[in-house]
Amino acid sequence: MPKSATAHKHASSSTHAHPLAAELLLPADRDDSALSLRLKHYLKSEDITQVWEAYRYADQAHQGVVRKTGEPYISHPVSVACILADMHMDLPTIMAALLHDVVEDTDTTLADIEKQFNPKIASIIDGLTKIAGTFEYGTSQQAENFRKMLLTLSDDIRVILIKLADRLHNMRTLTSMAKEKQLKIASETIYLYAPLAHRLGLNAIKSELEDLGLKHTEPEAYKEIAEKLSESKRIRESFVDNFIKPIKKTLDERGLNYSIKGRPKSIFSIYNKIKKGNTPFEKIYDLFAVRVVLDVPVEREKSDCWEVYSVVTDHYRPNPSRLKDWVSTPKSNGYESLHTTVMSKPFAHDKEGRWVEVQIRSKRMDEIAEKGVAAHFKYKGTDTRTSEAFESWLSQVREAIEANDKSQSAVELVEDIKNSLYHEEVFVFSPKGKLIVLQSGATALDFAFEIHSEVGARCIGAKVGGKLVPLSHKLQNGDQIEILTSSKQKPSEDWLRIVFTTKAKAQIKNFIKEENKSHLIKGRDLIEQRLKHLGYPLLTLEITNQLRAYFNAKDANDLFYRFGKAYINIDQLKHWKLDRELHERKQAEKAIQAPIVDGKSFKKEMQQYHKERKESDTLLIGEDMDKVDYTLAKCCNPISGDEVFGFVTINEGIKIHRAACPNAPELLSRHGDRVIKAQWTSQIAMSFVVDLVIRGIDRVGLVNDVTRLISEKLQVNITALSIGVKDGLFEGQISLMVQDTDHLDSLSAEMEQVPGVIEVERKVS
Repeated sequence: MPKSATAHKHASSSTHAHPLAAELLLPADRDDSALSLRLKHYLKSEDITQVWEAYRYADQAHQGVVRKTGEPYISHPVSVACILADMHMDLPTIMAALLHDVVEDTDTTLADIEKQFNPKIASIIDGLTKIAGTFEYGTSQQAENFRKMLLTLSDDIRVILIKLADRLHNMRTLTSMAKEKQLKIASETIYLYAPLAHRLGLNAIKSELEDLGLKHTEPEAYKEIAEKLSESKRIRESFVDNFIKPIKKTLDERGLNYSIKGRPKSIFSIYNKIKKGNTPFEKIYDLFAVRVVLDVPVEREKSDCWEVYSVVTDHYRPNPSRLKDWVSTPKSNGYESLHTTVMSKPFAHDKEGRWVEVQIRSKRMDEIAEKGVAAHFKYKGTDTRTSEAFESWLSQVREAIEANDKSQSAVELVEDIKNSLYHEEVFVFSPKGKLIVLQSGATALDFAFEIHSEVGARCIGAKVGGKLVPLSHKLQNGDQIEILTSSKQKPSEDWLRIVFTTKAKAQIKNFIKEENKSHLIKGRDLIEQRLKHLGYPLLTLEITNQLRAYFNAKDANDLFYRFGKAYINIDQLKHWKLDRELHERKQAEKAIQAPIVDGKSFKKEMQQYHKERKESDTLLIGEDMDKVDYTLAKCCNPISGDEVFGFVTINEGIKIHRAACPNAPELLSRHGDRVIKAQWTSQIAMSFVVDLVIRGIDRVGLVNDVTRLISEKLQVNITALSIGVKDGLFEGQISLMVQDTDHLDSLSAEMEQVPGVIEVERKVS
């Protein structure tokens, strides 16, 4: 009889009742502890003995220290070690996880660790200590810390794996932190750590980080989806049982060894579907995927996966456009699987079929899909195809980091790398048939730089399938590309708008940098010579800064470059000299005028300067919750009742954003030091402009009914209105004056009662 497993009936993974919650955590060196039970599965007894040495050492070092949850501090590194043990990480990784906070938080030194254990453990902890506190300080520090974290990719990938496990446990216990801290950490997690986990192939960790991040950034949306998933659990399980029944019957007849299970999609992915597609939960049919995992030798993996595909499509009609073959061509992070989306038959209460994604893979592929790079430690040396693909991506990251000019904004590097983490891939070929994997969206110019930096720098065009295409041509799967070059060609800044990959951007910037050096030197020489004629013998720092301000240059190099390229005529220095002398005369005259001495005059001047707000402010800002000057961000239009935070801008003072603002993750992650607490009070009624999107079925008089309801019955001012109609459906935007979120909710509910109106929702941006 074939070996098979029935469908596993899991609650949504998104509820995150992680295993550790119900297990014995401390003391960790007990035979029945959570960590002990995990280690026994794959480590030798002598290795486990070494783990306990590290545990007792860390326990002693953290003695008496308590987490914000009220637990002994040692519970945190033990929990981190458990997460890594679930991934079957090696002995040094587990030991380093237990010791990862000892050097940073206690008097213990790296030398002590090396002496007590070994240099490898000390090296991993050193890498973790260097990146500790990522994103806690100023913007440049945040970016530099992320750069350091990425640099450890080229040194020891285990450093990042421990960092991700550390972040996962912190997210699981985030509710013990202050509300504003929760928002910062959760946004940072969604913005950077989840994409990094995704790129490293750590699917299980990525999904949990995303869901936990959403739980704290959009608590109401998270709760609503979680409840609906819970309510529909029994129905979904029944559907899966019916769906897999004929597939199981055929697979059993063919004697295949397999397991099959249905699993709901994460709350975060469902949330994105609802948000992007403007689709209610009830209308999302692909809420779950069915996965077939084959227990077969490596040499039979591919053929057996396609056999299962044949069985599935014999029973259910596939969507041809949704076939994804990552068995023949794995993703660059090593992911291998065969995906198809098929239409089910109506079962039980269903009146119509539903789209169901079916994933087909081997046991080895499944482990790599869930554990990503962590699984590479297990299969190292036996799975050359996936390890080569992963190493190729790592080398791209290293090149981008090494090529990045430290004089440039480190934030740019972070943004480029971050963008490369989530993007899908495109598979293309060289003229000789070599497979090259690039980010989806890559152009012919990206391909040229992928071949070689010199080929990219001299590229003038390309041929795809023998047809001439421009540099900006976006590549498609299966394209065979021939690059055309010219010795007279050289990169320009315009190319940065054409390329998509981090590697190409970095190499173009390097070429431009070298090209610009000569213009910088020429520009400085020209300025110095002309200033001597104007009576300034030396180009001092003070004069340089004055010239920068006068000519609106970003920095000194920008100033010299623009003069060197003749973008600024050297004769303009005469005008600068005349304006400088005029300014100095005015300053001298102002200095001898009578100063402001009385309080009333001073207050009047300051009111004029700051344009102070009236006493009707209803927003408290900062740690001391003071009333201070602010403006409402136009990107999200917060109103009274919204959960908000303050952001200290460089030129425009404090701006108030909704916690659900589309820009919130980036602001909170990249500029966490400039985020301050803010909350509404309910002392004084105020009015706020809010934009609503209204949709429904068109009919005669609909617009008139809506506007009459708002203006006459509800007594609300309409500041703007636009309605568009297509194929009998209408969609419009209405800008209204409302008092707070409660007022908005009741208003929306009233509008949805108008015949023909299907939904009313607040515009996000």
